[in-house]
Amino acid sequence: MCEADDSTLVARSKRGDWEAFAELVRRHQRMIHALTYRMCGSPAYSEDLAHETFVQAYRSMGTFRGESKFSSWLYKIAINLCIRWRRSEMRRAGAEGAWAARDGQNQGDDAASDRVHGALARLSPKLRAAVVLTALQGLSHAEAAHVLGCAEKTLSWRLFVARRRLGALLGAPTREP
Repeated sequence: MCEADDSTLVARSKRGDWEAFAELVRRHQRMIHALTYRMCGSPAYSEDLAHETFVQAYRSMGTFRGESKFSSWLYKIAINLCIRWRRSEMRRAGAEGAWAARDGQNQGDDAASDRVHGALARLSPKLRAAVVLTALQGLSHAEAAHVLGCAEKTLSWRLFVARRRLGALLGAPTREP
């Protein structure tokens, strides 16, 4: 297949071209899987959430208007799925601490990485999404705000609050103003 841009592949996918959609999946699967892993912290659940992201994208392809990048649209789908998953997990587990528990599958991670991941898991879904999209996925504030459906100032405030909470959770020294 010749190298086509995302918008061409989206248009072909809307017309029922399975190969075009498969190419979109190939291009974006690592990005989406990294996002879902950072949002949920579980390799198994992140695989399921990444897969479900593409299933929903395929089902909703007709609603994609092209007003944003295809990747931003995918991020939005994935973030919403992760937030719903977390709420469901918290209801089922009955406690926020159960969501942050590790399942032992990340034995190769070092202790510092485990601490940071555990601290991220304790943030609210909106704060966690802001950190993951900007600091870990590399989106600009404007792109992340678009994905999360909020104003750029709101995103900046969420990042400010998230940094403070992460600092407190990780035992970082506080600075007096």
